[in-house]
This record gives sequence, structure tokens and C-alpha cells, in this order.
Amino acid sequence: MNAAPADQIRLLDIQAFDVRLQQLAHKKNSLPEHAEIESLNKDLTQLRDLLVASTTEESDCAREQTKAEQDVDQVRQRASRDQQRLDSGAATSPKDLENLQHEIASLAKRQGDLEDVVLEVMERRESAQERITELTERVSSVQSKIDDATARRDAAFEELDREGATATKEREVVAGSVPADLLKLYTKLRDQQGGVGAAKLYQRRCEGCRLELNITEVNEVKAASPDTVLRCENCRRILVRTSESGL
Repeated sequence: MNAAPADQIRLLDIQAFDVRLQQLAHKKNSLPEHAEIESLNKDLTQLRDLLVASTTEESDCAREQTKAEQDVDQVRQRASRDQQRLDSGAATSPKDLENLQHEIASLAKRQGDLEDVVLEVMERRESAQERITELTERVSSVQSKIDDATARRDAAFEELDREGATATKEREVVAGSVPADLLKLYTKLRDQQGGVGAAKLYQRRCEGCRLELNITEVNEVKAASPDTVLRCENCRRILVRTSESGL
């Protein structure tokens, strides 16, 4: 393939743009905010799971407390009725009187036991409420950190995207002045060679694979027409001659 020396040199400009675009894409994918947000999201998920568990526990305790308080109220009402019956003298026989007194005593013990249950449930509920408050604050704190990291990431994205857009436009201008067949070859080689399709011949060394040309290769390059599109014998990239080639 033949191409004007100036067109071949333009490939180096295009290559520089492509390297810059690769660097910007890599930088965008490796921003520290990515790992920060991922870690914070894991923490947030765990905290929200704990918050759901504590909220469920508090709700269960609330129902348990309501039930226990209802049981206490029922026993208290029954004891009150028995006491009224005792005070009214409705129990006339000694046996009835004894049974009534025994039931009142039993109800008093039962009420005390149930009130202990209410207190125990109330303590568990209060503990769950405290955990809910603490976890809610922690969730809010972590969410704020996520929002901050996300804002920093998005700001970095905008800056990198602006740089990328500028480089892309400038690349398009240069690429538009390069013959289509030469650009096609460059693109093919770039895809095959890890993003580098054209390399400068600098001081008899290919800047693509960093290997120095042997004497035979140097003589072949010297003998080649300036319009000849050369390829590195080692990496097969387009080898572009400049005033710094050392020929």
C-alpha cells in the first residue's frame, strides 16, 4: 500500500487521539468513587436489613404488649367484681366466702405475673425502638455519603466526557484527511494489536513493540519509497517514518 508521507504521519496524530480516548475510558471506569459507592451500598443494604428486623421486632412487641395489657385488664376487672361481691356480703356460707377469698388472692398473683410480662415486653420494645432510632440515623448517614460520592463521580464523568468529546471531534477532523484505505488498515491493526495500529520509527526502533530494527530491516526501510506504507516485521503495525527515525 502507498500513501503520502504526510498522510502516514497523520496516523500518529490519530493514534495519539485513540490512546487519549482509551486513557479517558480507563480513568472513567477506575474512578475511586466506584469502589467507594460499592462499599457504601453494601453497608447500606446491611443496615436496612437490620432496620427491617428491628422494626419487625418493635411491631411484634407492640402487639404482644397490647395483648398482655388486655390480659391484665381482664384479670383486674374480674378481681374487682369478686371484691365487690365480697364487700357486699353476697357470699353467705363459709365455703363460698373461702372460695371467693382464694380466687381474689389467685387473681392478685395472676395480675402481678401479667404486669411483670407487660414490663418485660415494654423493655424489649423500648430496646427495639432505640435500635430503630440508631439504625435510622446510620442509614441516613451512609446514604448521605453515597449521595456525596455519586455527585463527585458524576462531576468527574462530565469532565471526562467533555475531554472525550473534544478529542473525538479533533480525531474526526484529522481522520477525514487520511485516505480511506490507509485508515481502514490502521483501524484493523489497532483492533488486532491492543489499541495501537501505527507506531513511530524512532532511532531505528519501533515505538509499538519497542524493538530495534536489525541492519537488514534498516536497509530495507532506507531503500523503500517515501510513499510506501511500511509494517514492523515484529508486531506488524504500520511503521511511520519521521525525521527522528535515525535512518
